[in-house]
Amino acid sequence: MKKDLHPAEYREVVFKDMSNEEVFITRSTIATRETIEIDGVTYPLVKLEITNTSHPFFTGKQKLVDTAGRVDKFMSRYGDRRKK
Repeated sequence: MKKDLHPAEYREVVFKDMSNEEVFITRSTIATRETIEIDGVTYPLVKLEITNTSHPFFTGKQKLVDTAGRVDKFMSRYGDRRKK
């Protein structure tokens, strides 16, 4: 194997899903400023918006997000065509 192939800062890092407070520890070279203590050990902390534990595709809890009223506009314009 080649010498000095891997980065020197390869260490355990905590990734935290901010939407459901889920945390997991893995190895990474990512640079962080924050730390977190888990079971008496201090780890670098990376905050994430969404992970597989909170993403609708993986959780099966897909919901319709309608911020501009597009669904209501569509339903008022076209409605249920099968009612006729």
